[in-house]
This record gives sequence, structure tokens and C-alpha cells, in this order.
Amino acid sequence: MGDTQALLGPAEVRDLAGRLGIRPTKTLGQNFVIDANTVRRIVRAAELDDDVVIEVGPGLGSLTLALLERARRVVAVEIDPVLAEELPRTVAARAPDVAGRLEVVPADALRITALPGPPPTALVANLPYNVAVPVVLHLLATFPSLRHGLVMVQAEVADRLVAGPGSKVYGVPSVKLAWYADARRAGSVGRAVFWPAPNVDSGLVGFTRRDPPDVGGVTREEVFAVVDAAFAQRRKTLRAALAGWAGSADAAERALRAADVDPRTRGEALDVTAFSRIAQYRPFVAVDECSEDHGEGAVAGSGHLGDDARGGAGSDGL
Repeated sequence: MGDTQALLGPAEVRDLAGRLGIRPTKTLGQNFVIDANTVRRIVRAAELDDDVVIEVGPGLGSLTLALLERARRVVAVEIDPVLAEELPRTVAARAPDVAGRLEVVPADALRITALPGPPPTALVANLPYNVAVPVVLHLLATFPSLRHGLVMVQAEVADRLVAGPGSKVYGVPSVKLAWYADARRAGSVGRAVFWPAPNVDSGLVGFTRRDPPDVGGVTREEVFAVVDAAFAQRRKTLRAALAGWAGSADAAERALRAADVDPRTRGEALDVTAFSRIAQYRPFVAVDECSEDHGEGAVAGSGHLGDDARGGAGSDGL
């Protein structure tokens, strides 16, 4: 069966959804990809090369079918048991020659700590909007083998993920993703490729893993604690915003000057390396340990835009 025949189009998506009793609604933010050219475009942009791919929220299988043609293996993480059970049947019927490359894991992507088979090397997914950033950061933290990825998210979230210092949308998601990888905007996706059409546009974000800043042996948790504190009160200077983190505004100023950062600066002006330098100089403070909250700034909308109208990750994982 050729590629064009194997991929799902509008009629096939609607028929399959109807057979499974799934009725996507805009009220619930449920949308399905119905355009085969869009999933081909995503797979091309992902630049797969003998990769073991994690796909989160495969849903009815539009993207899954395209990935199986290019990847060595696809591990599809799906929280909905009905969709998880149906996906292997869809692949077996439409692409039997590559069905053996698929493994479906019925789980919440925000809670997985291990996956069957060889280590994953790429993340390619049409992510649920309300958990997109937490999912990306959780998987990068959990699977060091992930070398690169391409995700489709709400356009506003895409802009946040790739923003640099000084941008109005630069914030916690931008800095935390930069700890792991170099990120780039890989294109835009219009509303007409979904059923039903959503009220927002989508964006593609590509990333390539790199080593985190090598600054004095500080850990990710220590750096993320500084980032969270700096952006919790983003309109304040770092001297004021980091007072709780350091124990007092004076202590924060001493740490900032030691890190060669002007205490009058705001967090939006610093890159991940500067935050790492600051983390070196945290005074001993008897407070809760550093934050691993992946979700700040992640939710630009409460809807879910995905091939799956129900999602591959649960919001209870936030």
C-alpha cells in the first residue's frame, strides 16, 4: 500500500472517530489532523535518520502512520485506553509492512519514567496544548538519549519556547528549554488542517539537544530554582525578585554581583548561562529545595489541539 493510501484523510478520520464514538467539539478543545500533507511536512521537518521516536498523543494515528515510514521504531504514548487499543489495528490495516515498528504505551506522558525497547532518540508529536511545555521538558529530563525533536503546539506557545532574552514572550519555558537544547521555529500550521477547525493557529518547534552550561557544577534543579524565582515577579528587578530565593534583597544583590549580573536587571534580559552563574552563589537558605515545575508559562490556552481529541498526557500531571 502506498504512502498516499496509508495516511488518513478527512473522510477516514471522521469515519474512524464515528466508529469509536468520538465527537470532537470546540468547547472541549478537541481537534483532529485531517490533512496528509501536513503530517508529511512534520515528518520531513523532523529530519529523522534511523531514529527511535516518541510520539505523545497519537490519537487516531494520522502522524503515526507517516512516522512509521521514516523511523526505525515509534513508541506512541497514549493516555486514552480506547485510542491506545485501536491504534495498532489502524496501523495493521493501513500499513502492515511497518506495523512491527510500532509500540503503544498506554500511559500519561507526564508520568512515564521508562519506555520499552531501545532508548528513544527523537520526540515528534502533535502535543495537547494544555500540557505541551511540561511534556517536552519532562521527556528531555527523563530521557537523555533524546537528541532532537519537532513538536506542533499552539502558535503562542511556540513563540515562547523559541524566544530569546529581551523578547516580550521570553520566560520560564524559553530558559528551561534552552538548558537542554537549541530551539527554532520550524514553521506555522493553519487551522484548516484540523477537524473541527480550532480558534487558534499552530506552530512547529524544532530542537537539537546540546550540553547544558558548564558553570561551576550547578545542577539543573539549582538553575531552575533561580529561573522560577526571577520570572515569578518578572516586572521586578532581580535584586527584588530573588530576595526570597537568597534570603533577603541584600543577599540577592551580593549573589548577583558575584555572578557579574547587574542587580537592577530583570530576568527577561538574561540567558540560561547567566542564570547558571547566579545559581552558583545562592546563600544557604532554609527553604524548600529547588523547583522542578515544568509548567510555568506553558499554558497559553486551555484547549487541546492534537491528532487525538483526548490527548496523550493528562493535565493532572502538572
